[in-house]
Amino acid sequence: MKQRSRFCRDRQDLTIALCVPLGGAAGLWGPCALAAAQLAVDELNAASGITGRPCRLLTVNAADDARELESALSGLIDDGAIDALVGMHTSAVRHDLLKAVGGHIPFIYTPLYEGGERTPGVFAIGETTRRQLQPAIQWLSMQRHPKRWFFVGNDYVWPHATHRLAHRFVTETGAQVVGDMYVPFGTGDYGEVLDAIRKRRADAILLSLIGQDTIDFNRAFGEAGLASSVVRLSCALGENELLGIGARNTADLYVASGYFASLRTDANLAFKERYRGRYGARAPTLDTFGQSTYEGIHFLAALFDDAQRRDLPREAGLAQLGIAPLSYRSARDAAYAGGRVNRVPIYLARADGHHFEVISPL
Repeated sequence: MKQRSRFCRDRQDLTIALCVPLGGAAGLWGPCALAAAQLAVDELNAASGITGRPCRLLTVNAADDARELESALSGLIDDGAIDALVGMHTSAVRHDLLKAVGGHIPFIYTPLYEGGERTPGVFAIGETTRRQLQPAIQWLSMQRHPKRWFFVGNDYVWPHATHRLAHRFVTETGAQVVGDMYVPFGTGDYGEVLDAIRKRRADAILLSLIGQDTIDFNRAFGEAGLASSVVRLSCALGENELLGIGARNTADLYVASGYFASLRTDANLAFKERYRGRYGARAPTLDTFGQSTYEGIHFLAALFDDAQRRDLPREAGLAQLGIAPLSYRSARDAAYAGGRVNRVPIYLARADGHHFEVISPL
């Protein structure tokens, strides 16, 4: 077996494995994620690349079987074929990838997640459940006064961790949780869940479903006549899901997130201009999941450039990366404070037809 890669190998170019879902429940995240990451690579290569070297992407499908995915990445690392990994996928996939990647090459994990990732060389730069949910539940409590919450999510690590925290946040508002259900990916039929929501007289729903599953649930929710009488809150619902749900099914649907395409910040307006300039009118729809890969590529560049400035030898190990604050290009004004702390603004938005109306920072 060849010696495993560390960082900044002495090759002419720098290869980044981009791990995104190209099928399955989260497959609709793929097109924007691929486009946004390539835009970041183009921007870097138009300047000086990463540590003065041109960079390129190697796409890896995060919807593959976990064992096949782990085996494929282990082989790439053993062959010295990749220098880093940028991943935008579920936390379940992240846990699988850590078996192959953890401690060997830098791994930038870009989407929202449950928090707590401390593996050496792994940088989770997305929003965390605590920062999304607590202020969002408080805001809904003050503005909409729900008293009976029902939780529904896919059956994997992020929804379970999210619901444990949300139970406490709901209780702090004086409301109660009247139900907590988990469904496998690709469930399709939500009749049992909708029956439980009616039976328990829920007036607020916390949704921890992803991708196609959140589309299917919200369509069924609207068709069941519940959309106009029960408030919904999600931390993982973007513009692509909103298009799939349909405008008639989005009444009283709220999302807490670090990014919306409709944000009118200088950073996002400039990002959208570059994105549309690169891909034109047929560009993949921008959403929080896709843009996170753009940020992840630029974060990786800042991480490697910092290692070069500090003249870190490869044998110093991944634990020496990311100690100090870093500045990097971000569409959502994120800032890395050092020591695994990435500060991401959080916003609350309400669905308005096929787009999000940003209500307030949280």
